[in-house]
Amino acid sequence: MLIFDRMNLYDLFVKPYENYSSLQILLEATGTFFGILSVYFSIKKNIWVYPTGIISTLIYVYILFNFGLLGDCMINVYYTAMSIYGWVLWSKNSKDHIHVEVSWATNKERIFAGILFVLSIALVTLIYYYKPYIDNQFSLEGTHLGLYHLDWANWLDVITTSIFLVGMWFMAKQRIENWIFWIIGDFICIPMMIFKELAITSVQYLVFTIMAILGYLNWKKSLKEKSTIKS
Repeated sequence: MLIFDRMNLYDLFVKPYENYSSLQILLEATGTFFGILSVYFSIKKNIWVYPTGIISTLIYVYILFNFGLLGDCMINVYYTAMSIYGWVLWSKNSKDHIHVEVSWATNKERIFAGILFVLSIALVTLIYYYKPYIDNQFSLEGTHLGLYHLDWANWLDVITTSIFLVGMWFMAKQRIENWIFWIIGDFICIPMMIFKELAITSVQYLVFTIMAILGYLNWKKSLKEKSTIKS
């Protein structure tokens, strides 16, 4: 049993990297480090969530594009743009330019989030529809458009992309609901990244899931304490 477990661990976390260059491994490890650091700052409601997050997302734009996860690649481009937006927004709403106050989303914001979720699913699905065209260096010659080439990981990519889009928007708005989307999306990404032979990244998403749960509890507790002080 122990030998079997060791073989499984080897297949999951060592074998996929045998053909990787040192630079590829270093990039994934660096992206993971700054990603975890960014979530830590987010839990603390600290504005450093954004500069550390930008470093991680830019690295993963490169990694995910090379692995054909277009949805997650797009979400990291979106993360970078939203990080700049969130950085500015948090700076304006912070009394000490570092920490911010949080709250629950309004009904109007939840409706907007639902619309954003549906639109993002449609957009990412459309991009995957044209993926054969993109992979063929933007030539229609000999290309068959469609969704026939998608595996289960690609479909999960479509869903998680939409989940993370909403989560990032809620986070920029300093809404507690952002953590709910991170928890769901991060958990789904664990098997997807293992399937794509990104073992280090799968561990990152496991850590993200745990940290997102802690973040939700921390933000919720913070808001409750604030309400108690006011009353």
